[in-house]
Amino acid sequence: MVERMALTEDVGALRADARRNRARIVVAARDVFVEQGPRAPLEEVARRAGTGIATLYRRFADRQSLMRAVVLDALERITEEAHRAVDEEADAFAALVRYMHRALDTRIAAVIPVLLDGVALDDEEMLRARNRSTRVVQGLIDAAHRAGTLRPDATFGDISLLIARLSRPLLGGFSGELNDQLAHRHLELVIGGLRPVSDGTAAVLTGPAMTLEDLRNLPAPRQPAASDAGTPLDEQPAAGDQVRTLP
Repeated sequence: MVERMALTEDVGALRADARRNRARIVVAARDVFVEQGPRAPLEEVARRAGTGIATLYRRFADRQSLMRAVVLDALERITEEAHRAVDEEADAFAALVRYMHRALDTRIAAVIPVLLDGVALDDEEMLRARNRSTRVVQGLIDAAHRAGTLRPDATFGDISLLIARLSRPLLGGFSGELNDQLAHRHLELVIGGLRPVSDGTAAVLTGPAMTLEDLRNLPAPRQPAASDAGTPLDEQPAAGDQVRTLP
């Protein structure tokens, strides 16, 4: 009996350890792909995850399966964060702001543009993840509009593209930590522009007011040639290309 219990505990510990290893690999891959592009060395992913390359390949058969896991994980994380903001924030605008900050933390709008050409985005599992995410984010925006705390001409497209722009790594000698800190600072600077002005003096927004449907109907991004595989991150497809997949 003791031996059977010990064996059960060992198997349970092994499974928990395997789950932790997988989670660490996915997070490390997200950061490495953002910084170095989709052809980044998987050895670097394993190193940052604190595992060996053999462990990485036990969890993910190839680069594409790892990239797919990164995209799904990002969508699941940001959907969970959006739900948590709805549940824990009494004010609709505060919930929207919290979601936007968490979207920067998950790096969702930074990693998906990098992986667009290597991951199928229209299969059943991916579509479910995308739809769950967009529904809850649209709900956050609608609630803030109903409460009168989000300017009425601010759209889903404005929110998602703002996050995409702020998520792009800055060029030059910015460390990852400094880049993240500045993204949150710059978000705070523009949040004031999302609030309505009671005296009617708010400047009229120029440019198109893009809805979720407008974003979904954008033409597909250019498919890079094989010679583009090593293209630096700053020359990869623009962050706006990810709007068909992200809130």
